[in-house]
Amino acid sequence: MRRPFVRRITALTAAGLLLPALAACGSEDKDGEAGDSALVIYSGRNEKLVDPLLDKLEKAVGAKVEVRYGESAELAAQILEEGDRTKAGIFFSQDAGALGALSKEGMLKKLPQATLDKVDEVYRGSGGDWVGLSGRVRVIAYNPDQVPADKVPDSVFDVVKPEWKGKVGFAPTNASFQAFVTGMRVLKGDDVTRKWLEDLKANGAKTYAHNLATLDGVEAGEVSLGLVNHYYWYERVAEKGEDNVNSKLHFLPGGDPGALINVAGAGILKDSEQGKTAQKAVDYLLSKEAQTYFADETKEYPLAAGVTSTVEGLPGFDSLESPDIDLGRLESLQETLAMLQDVGLV
Repeated sequence: MRRPFVRRITALTAAGLLLPALAACGSEDKDGEAGDSALVIYSGRNEKLVDPLLDKLEKAVGAKVEVRYGESAELAAQILEEGDRTKAGIFFSQDAGALGALSKEGMLKKLPQATLDKVDEVYRGSGGDWVGLSGRVRVIAYNPDQVPADKVPDSVFDVVKPEWKGKVGFAPTNASFQAFVTGMRVLKGDDVTRKWLEDLKANGAKTYAHNLATLDGVEAGEVSLGLVNHYYWYERVAEKGEDNVNSKLHFLPGGDPGALINVAGAGILKDSEQGKTAQKAVDYLLSKEAQTYFADETKEYPLAAGVTSTVEGLPGFDSLESPDIDLGRLESLQETLAMLQDVGLV
């Protein structure tokens, strides 16, 4: 049976994407070495979430698959430290920023055009060396008992206004929030972003450990609004039924930074000797079977052409009014974390 080939990396902090402290985690136990014939995947995606899919992938590529799980930022730092010594054949990242960091350092292999063409160019690396697999959009969750639908803000810049004082929840240590802040920096600049973060803090926004806790806060009426990813709400609805979920979602219009679409994606390590098998694996992750898994099991948006979500009530992907951004530029996570620390949010 396939199993992780090393101990799971502990969740230290995404702050050190390129910091020596995280890059120094390159050592590993002798008994944790991967077999020479295996396809080795460094996965920033949650083990519980993707392990069933990787079981299917193993059968599809006809080779043993061994996985190292951890935070995407930490794994990117690990790969950068390992350099051409890395055992990774594929980096399966939770977000575009970590892929962008490896691309910037020339660590990823150019993918065949036929593979790239399966996904809209907006959701793949501008250098053609990584491709998005599934998408998630930032949204505002709201408590309809406290806020009528027509009063929910249409911009994240509005949630720092006085009328929302103490009524907004968010998860500043969560990677998806940090990617959103990085996107705001790219779109609006550092000065505007810093001011927004300062205003958010000054307005008494309540911090939570993660997106699910933020959604819980909205459900319980602790806050009226929560800044989250869309799929947490749809997973909860699938589990409990919409009548038993005391929150709603608002998809932001007009290309607002709060409507950022980030992607989970994959790239093949340039110096890997597993290239042929790795390419089969990436193509499998873009297959109808894998894309349907993302849609049905994780409630994310499938990105491969010809596959659409069947999740009830989920707005069509083409209807989303996300900002125009090069997702590879989300790699400047270190600067985002420094800003969050300066403001006092992490």
